Amino acid sequence: MDPASAARLEDLMAADWPAGLPRPVEAGPTPGGWVATTWLVVLADGRDAVVKLTPYPADAEVDGLEALATAGVPVPGVLGHAGGTLVLERVHGPADWELLGRAIAGMHQVAGERYGWHRDNRAGRFVQVNAWSDHWPTFFAEQRVRVHLADPSVPPDVRIRLERACDGPIQELLPAHPTPALTHGDFWLGNTVEGRWVVDPEVSFADRELDLAYMQISKKDPLPEEFWGAYLEVLPFPEGYEERRRVLELHHRLLNVLHFGDRAMPQLTETLAALGW
Repeated sequence: MDPASAARLEDLMAADWPAGLPRPVEAGPTPGGWVATTWLVVLADGRDAVVKLTPYPADAEVDGLEALATAGVPVPGVLGHAGGTLVLERVHGPADWELLGRAIAGMHQVAGERYGWHRDNRAGRFVQVNAWSDHWPTFFAEQRVRVHLADPSVPPDVRIRLERACDGPIQELLPAHPTPALTHGDFWLGNTVEGRWVVDPEVSFADRELDLAYMQISKKDPLPEEFWGAYLEVLPFPEGYEERRRVLELHHRLLNVLHFGDRAMPQLTETLAALGW
């Protein structure tokens, strides 16, 4: 065994491990993992699996994967979890972006009674606050924007602009009571596997437009046309969505600043400028 593989196995042996699940006997690197560390492994019983080690308990992610699976979204099966260790089946096969587009549209048709979730979960390195609310603009402003403004990575002048947005324009521009839809929370090309499965959920009941805004935010890695054709056949864009899209981008633009610092600031300030804030 090469030294790198031996070191990976040593890390896995030191991690929390699900009771009754065989340990890995081989481990190799996998792309991604800037918050968590992820390996492709072979378990002692011969099964291929993916092991994700996180600095926070994995049960919130398991809860999200279960919610997506119940909604008909294809996700890897959970083989086990303990502490910050999540073990998933290794999935592979031909891409099916049309299937995925229909599945995400089906997920967005799962309606809740209020905005939020039965527990807080994770948005990368940060807690995603999901306290229940009956008013969408308030939920978005308070729990998706203002909750992050005390972070020292947000410059004072940008903080003031966002505070003002939360106090007024956001309340005016977002609809008060859109259908609370089951949302992934972080759905983009990088959180799909081989064009067929979905991973890394940050679920909550929210206006589906919040997911849509993030699904369209990446110009470098856009979701394929086949995905969008299938999604929009089931669920067209809501009327007036384009006028609200830049408002809803603020959530992920702000999270990018918290995660990546100054290099993500131009995108946030450009969005604020486009909104006239």
